[in-house]
Amino acid sequence: MNASKALLASALGAVVAMGALSATPAAAAEKEKCFGIAQAGKNDCASGAHSCAGQATKDKDPGDWKYVAKGSCEKMGGKLAK
Repeated sequence: MNASKALLASALGAVVAMGALSATPAAAAEKEKCFGIAQAGKNDCASGAHSCAGQATKDKDPGDWKYVAKGSCEKMGGKLAK
């Protein structure tokens, strides 16, 4: 009986994971990288200063970027390119 429950749980987990993966491209298409707006420790990535997410050491570093809703970057004072 436990093997059946484990198999069912694995199958359900796979279905849920596949649903999350299929939603990602649509969500990413509605976002853009915005340089120079991230707060220290709250960046999504960077261009060379460190390895990546959450490692910004100062607010609004022009090399660090954060994903924002498409069309909102420049309104927030950021730039679409480094």
